[in-house]
Amino acid sequence: MGNVRIIDVNMNINADNDAIAAEIREKNKKDHTFMINLMASPGAGKTSVLLRTLEALKDDYKIGVMEADIDASVDAEKIAAAGGRSIQVHTGGECAMDAEMTRQAMEEFQTEDLDLLVLENVGNLVCPAETDTGATVNVEILSIPEGDDKPLKYPLMFTVCDLVLVNKIDTREYFPFDDEAFIARVKKLNPQAKIIFLSAKTGEGFDTWITWLKEVLK
Repeated sequence: MGNVRIIDVNMNINADNDAIAAEIREKNKKDHTFMINLMASPGAGKTSVLLRTLEALKDDYKIGVMEADIDASVDAEKIAAAGGRSIQVHTGGECAMDAEMTRQAMEEFQTEDLDLLVLENVGNLVCPAETDTGATVNVEILSIPEGDDKPLKYPLMFTVCDLVLVNKIDTREYFPFDDEAFIARVKKLNPQAKIIFLSAKTGEGFDTWITWLKEVLK
């Protein structure tokens, strides 16, 4: 397991989630830490995108990744092996992180010196969209194999996201995906959402994503 620490967080059902989320945002603003709540289905490529992102930014920014899962520490170990600062968060069976759980993890992780903090939320398109974690922005990853109809089936996820990354564009020849229909469906739910098509495997489209990150990190 190497140097990866595992933190078990306990959810306080009496906490005022919105108030705690606001406190997290205020703290990160004071610390000059930009926090991303990264959401996606299992297998969409969250960790793969993060690994390539880390490689592109690690020389210029202090980056931390909080990997949230019900169990295991596989993803945190991958980030650590790539030279990233990571922590594994076990949610005790909960299907998503909330603000109190996020605050507990941040306190253990000690995020004050980070430029970029990424919370890789538990993998699914339902629960993570329902709760404010206190992140600066919400980013969702959808993969080409999942299909262009997901905004129709999981509208809240695409409504709450500031940015949607469409990953695995290298698989287009195997999986039909209507770009225009997908964009129209997302924009109908969330006109302000930015959409970037990329491949964590080949790097295609990654320059646009990295440029966006550098702009917001300013």
